Amino acid sequence: MGEILTVSTAAPTRETAVRLAKSAIADGLAAGGQIVGPVSSVFWHAGEFGEGEEWVVSFKTTATRYDELEAHLIEHHEWQNPEVTAVPLARASAAYVDWVERVTAK
Repeated sequence: MGEILTVSTAAPTRETAVRLAKSAIADGLAAGGQIVGPVSSVFWHAGEFGEGEEWVVSFKTTATRYDELEAHLIEHHEWQNPEVTAVPLARASAAYVDWVERVTAK
């Protein structure tokens, strides 16, 4: 079993989140994605304290495809320095792992 990751980013609008999800999944960089939002966000940015709403996109991919997915999200994101993070799954069903690996295989 290869390493499966949940990769997340945030977007300023639902439309942006959907666009990022569709393009990454269409390119085979992730097997699927979920969009949640809006979520309230409180943050520091450019030296200023801020508050706003964001939409979170969570992708299912392999460690092998992470670098390409990260590059894709950064390239296609409208923010200059978007959050792109990954968390490895400690456990997953064999069928789920097979699906993610099959869909994201080059």
